[in-house]
Amino acid sequence: MNDGLYYLAGALPATPDPTQEQPPWETTEVVGKALPRIDAYERVSGTAEFPSDVALPGMLYGAIVRCPHAHARVLGVDTRNAEKMPGVWAVACDSTPGADLPWHFAGDEPIARLFDPHCRYAGEAVAAVAAETPYQAWDAVRAIAVDYEVLPFVVDENEALAPGAPEVRDGGNRAGEPQVYERGDLSQGFAEADVVLEEHYHTACVIHTPLESHGCVARWDGNQLTLWESSQGVYAVQSRLARAFDLPLSHVRVIGHYVGGGFGSKLATGKFSPIAALLARKTGRPVRLFLTREETFLCMGNRPANFMRLKAGVKKDGTLTALEFEGLGSGGAYSGSGTGILDWQIRDLYRCPNVRTECHNVYIHAGEQRPMRAPGHPQGSWALEQMLDALAEKIGIDPVELRLQNLTAVSQGRGDIPYTSTGFKECLERGAEEFGWTRAKSRSAGKGPIVRGVGMAGCLWIAGAGGPPSTVIVKYFVDGSVNLNMGASDLGTGTKTVMAMVVAEELGVDLDRIQIEHADTGTTQFATPSGGSKTVPTESPAVRAAAIDCRDQLLAMAAEQLEVPASELTLKAGEVISTKNPEVQIAVGDVEAFQRARIVVGIGYRGPNPEDKAICPFGAQFCEVEVNTRTGEVRVVRFLGAHDSGRVMNRKTFDNQVYGGITMGIGFATTERRVLDRNQTGKMVNDNWHDYKIPTAMDIPAEIVSVPIDPGDIECNTTGAKGVGEPVTIPTAAAIANAVYHATGVRVTETPINPTRLLEGLQAKKQGRS
Repeated sequence: MNDGLYYLAGALPATPDPTQEQPPWETTEVVGKALPRIDAYERVSGTAEFPSDVALPGMLYGAIVRCPHAHARVLGVDTRNAEKMPGVWAVACDSTPGADLPWHFAGDEPIARLFDPHCRYAGEAVAAVAAETPYQAWDAVRAIAVDYEVLPFVVDENEALAPGAPEVRDGGNRAGEPQVYERGDLSQGFAEADVVLEEHYHTACVIHTPLESHGCVARWDGNQLTLWESSQGVYAVQSRLARAFDLPLSHVRVIGHYVGGGFGSKLATGKFSPIAALLARKTGRPVRLFLTREETFLCMGNRPANFMRLKAGVKKDGTLTALEFEGLGSGGAYSGSGTGILDWQIRDLYRCPNVRTECHNVYIHAGEQRPMRAPGHPQGSWALEQMLDALAEKIGIDPVELRLQNLTAVSQGRGDIPYTSTGFKECLERGAEEFGWTRAKSRSAGKGPIVRGVGMAGCLWIAGAGGPPSTVIVKYFVDGSVNLNMGASDLGTGTKTVMAMVVAEELGVDLDRIQIEHADTGTTQFATPSGGSKTVPTESPAVRAAAIDCRDQLLAMAAEQLEVPASELTLKAGEVISTKNPEVQIAVGDVEAFQRARIVVGIGYRGPNPEDKAICPFGAQFCEVEVNTRTGEVRVVRFLGAHDSGRVMNRKTFDNQVYGGITMGIGFATTERRVLDRNQTGKMVNDNWHDYKIPTAMDIPAEIVSVPIDPGDIECNTTGAKGVGEPVTIPTAAAIANAVYHATGVRVTETPINPTRLLEGLQAKKQGRS
């Protein structure tokens, strides 16, 4: 309870503990509507200040010298010419006093230095400069002479395991022991099958390339460091910077009110932050350091390439009997998570008693992986969902029907614990119905150079992160306006709007009377980074609890004045009204105790997830493609996504997440891949938007339909939301591959499905080789 406020208001009855979980909503008046974002004007008008917009008096500009070799050792750095150049205030390298800072790529142990002399990929930071203008900074970068010993490299995952391969890290290129999961008896499962298929799949490495590049502005005030960073989690950045500079957490403030895209690449900071802070401390002036587009391609994360083998068995009636999966991937030179949860779709999505998966991680001389919109799942789905279609064709059953026959109500990968809810069946059925699946699937794929086909795929995601920690404060002012204080970041997904809608639902205030403070370690409450589709499921129950705490305090104040029990009062549109006698009511501003207090402060926490239950969103996606068999071009004609993400908090936000996830999936399926020079340099050869092909408006179908499925989950949390950001990208690529097969009869098992690759498949089919 807020004893200080109660003291001001006088003796009042006790109110419920704000940590206590509230029953889920039955019906809502605000939550669920299709409302525009509360910061829409700021975003559209350009008045929203992103970290890359921050300009401080006396600000300098930073730039980084990067290693041009895939593997090299720095023998010496000569900065003398750079230090003499106009406008240059500071130059730093590993030998600069105070610059030999440890760096943690992952885990608790530092495995590198800030300017590490052993460079393990092209793009490692070697030195840095701060100057009056960006041009002066980059001129100084070019003036720094670095003497390298160029070393042998390996940038191919399979070659990294070969005997005699260049060693990426001390101890060899294997990143730990294989990750093995198994249940049942695999040999028995295959023996029971009427059809057994085995296939190899390969997904290319794709790069994080958000619109706002990675970077920050750093400023020191004595021994207090403030950073404005484009980040998905300001508290995560605070922790890393405090550790790097051996500072108390209270001496590091990180602000990130707006983020120009993240998708997982900004869940943690990069070396640019401590470099900017180092230069700022060295010069006594603020330093702005945002990476160029080419630097982000090299250094700021990727979805690893994966090599997969999947063997599956099925009975003639459609019952899956066995799944055997093996995966290989690399997180680059420093991350041992090249496969992550690559096998989760195989473990958990479809009922199968006999399953074994084995995942191998290796190091290569390349930039580190970072989580990218459902890490591991789109790659695993690429294999599993194509295999399901191949099995369905072999036994003569519709692909949707095969999936419907193998549904499960328990999470097999977590020991058969039940899901809090699953709308997967309805996703498949309603999605197929609204797409017109039966009619489309049964028609001819077409003849002549232009053919059409349809495909589908299913998915689940392991979202639903609970708490604590997640703390929210809501302040209700005597004039009926509200302040919402939370630490979570809004990545452009509409988080602030959803949270304001939750407050409006409980307190009966208009959205335009709610002011939000967020993503500032100096002024807002702790929150874990926004990612993994966990932001709304984690933060909205805490916001609701804080708003309810406010509401209950107000009702307790009004109850004393009206001389009725607080349990008989409700709050609506700025009025406290009796539920038994509507004539008994009072305006919130007229409550005498509230007038004396002037403010009511509510505190909310997110409780833990239910024990022995799994919280998972599910989805099914359907698409139609058009293929030119003469040129190999693939055009996605239309898409439909049916998703069980629990309660839809804001229909506009929900639909936009579906559109965005499908767009990313189209890029993964048809155009995107990192190309490394395997033979001569080990460098990335398409580190720009011209050569690295992300989808444009010309590549996206005009018709994308979003079908939300709400199973009425009353166990996942008090708002019923399960998350939608990740699931919508998981099955997209596989659905496109299945549609291309339906159109052409060519099974493309390697991404991207580009014209060259498809024409090779068409030619092989023509010659009877496939």
